[in-house]
Amino acid sequence: MDYTAQYQSPLGGIMMASDGKALIGLWFDGQKYFGDVLATEHEASPYLPVFTEARRWLDCYFSGKNPGFMPPIKLRGSDFRKRVWQVLLTIPYGQTTTYATIARKIGCKSAQAVGGAVGHNPLSLIIPCHRVIGSNGSLTGYAGGIDRKLRLLQMEGDQK
Repeated sequence: MDYTAQYQSPLGGIMMASDGKALIGLWFDGQKYFGDVLATEHEASPYLPVFTEARRWLDCYFSGKNPGFMPPIKLRGSDFRKRVWQVLLTIPYGQTTTYATIARKIGCKSAQAVGGAVGHNPLSLIIPCHRVIGSNGSLTGYAGGIDRKLRLLQMEGDQK
């Protein structure tokens, strides 16, 4: 059984999902691939400890600070996607990288394949897919919308 809770951010509503112990999903309302790792049967349970920890992380993040900690997470996806998401976790707060750089790090020849994995990231913000940009510096793709991506990068101090 999976569980959900809501969070209201300055950039819109966010749904959090958990397996009861770890965070498995965090999506802006209406974003692409919303809830795609969530079990068909799930129930609202806003007071789970993992949701309390995630809210604390989000409160810190949206106050303009690097949270410096991470709520417990569990990745649901293919091995390839998990490899890409692990690289995303290494991108420092306030910095960016490119799809091509990630592809090189994991030994993949296709930046587009990496882009697909980045786009299916089920833990927006916590796994910072918004920090991935095109090789030419463009703000290509973000499941939560390019406007949100721009605002997140600006909030972190990257003035793209």
